[in-house]
Amino acid sequence: MWEDGKLIRRILVTSRLPDDCRSFVPAGVELIEGNDLSVPMTRAEVLSRLADVDALINQNELTIDEELLGAAPRLKIVANATAGFNNMDVRAMERRSVWGTNCPNSFASATADHTLCLLLAVSRRLIEADRYVRSGKWESDGWTPGRWDGISLEGRTLGIVGYGRIGRQVAQRAAAFQMTIRHCDEYARDENFVPFEELLAIADVLTLHCPLTDETHHLLNSRTLKLMKRGAILLNVSRGPVIENQALVEALRSGHLGGAGLDVFEFEPAVPEALLTMQNVVLSPHIGGGTVESKRSAWAQCFSNIGQLMSGEKPATPVTSI
Repeated sequence: MWEDGKLIRRILVTSRLPDDCRSFVPAGVELIEGNDLSVPMTRAEVLSRLADVDALINQNELTIDEELLGAAPRLKIVANATAGFNNMDVRAMERRSVWGTNCPNSFASATADHTLCLLLAVSRRLIEADRYVRSGKWESDGWTPGRWDGISLEGRTLGIVGYGRIGRQVAQRAAAFQMTIRHCDEYARDENFVPFEELLAIADVLTLHCPLTDETHHLLNSRTLKLMKRGAILLNVSRGPVIENQALVEALRSGHLGGAGLDVFEFEPAVPEALLTMQNVVLSPHIGGGTVESKRSAWAQCFSNIGQLMSGEKPATPVTSI
């Protein structure tokens, strides 16, 4: 039992809570929130309000470090309204007996959908074709057979790096397009498992769904990108630093990669200028898991974790060990 959890009286949410999620707030607590649904409080504003806050909810935009923890002597739990938790200094939180939680189940379906969205957009040259129609050139040029031919997914090999909740749902969706599924997850060995470098060599499409760790930082770099099949499509809906920016630009510029669909970037929101002009690259602003339904599920999970701690129970989705 965690009796201290019962002392939670003030919850700070770094953005404004959607109106349809207010029923999730536990009874008897004071809710402090930002003014905007999409734009969170600045770090300075958060730090200035933490002295008497017991629980903190953010969307992975706030770095939870020694400075922040030192400004929050009453803090008992930090709930990320996201699947990721790379913003948390887990060891520092554990030293101060502060729980950290995330929402591992809320975004898997939406992220898998977005992955296939990027794949279809790249493989069928959808963004290029859309711009062409909007420009009025189709009307002036007339119908030109073959000009916008893309590639079919049927029979292609999809290589998945990270075969967890999201990776498996991507596989289910890709199977509907009759793609061959392969993955390199050592912890999920089955008939579709192949070692990482072998996966690079056989994949027509490589999609990334792994967490950002010391081991996965720059997993795809100038050496490993050269191991990929020439003309392959690369998708990243995980974390930007899994791919080395400059190596990616060079692989696309040289034609070694046939295209890319990117939802995350190494130094986001900064995007390499070269990518902005490449017609075979589709870009989105880190929205992979962002649907109305997934966000609502995440808010519910955050407040549920806080409510469980208030009841003297362990939060359902912890990322720290207290």
